[in-house]
Amino acid sequence: MTIKIYHNPRCSKSREALKLIRSQGLEPELVEYLKNTPSMAEIYDLLAKLGKSPRDIMRKGEAIYTELGLSDTAISDEVLIEAMVDNPILIERPIVVNGDKAALGRPPEDVLKVL
Repeated sequence: MTIKIYHNPRCSKSREALKLIRSQGLEPELVEYLKNTPSMAEIYDLLAKLGKSPRDIMRKGEAIYTELGLSDTAISDEVLIEAMVDNPILIERPIVVNGDKAALGRPPEDVLKVL
């Protein structure tokens, strides 16, 4: 089974999670999601595996979050996911997927739960 990490090499938490995975003797598939943005279907799949809502994996501190008015609780999940596809910087990282399980690496040690 392939382990996949949605990774931003410029993010310290993402680099820490990758290092933890490799310390277990595993080499994950790297998905640099800022370059290869996940589709809406992929994000829905990630959310199902994480057991989270779109808001749970959004980077609320990003300027684009405020610019798009995404804090409005009336916004549907579909619109939030579309915003993440259009602006992948909004996706929290890292996300590690192993089969039908996934974990958000906040803190990075949380990824060990799915290895």
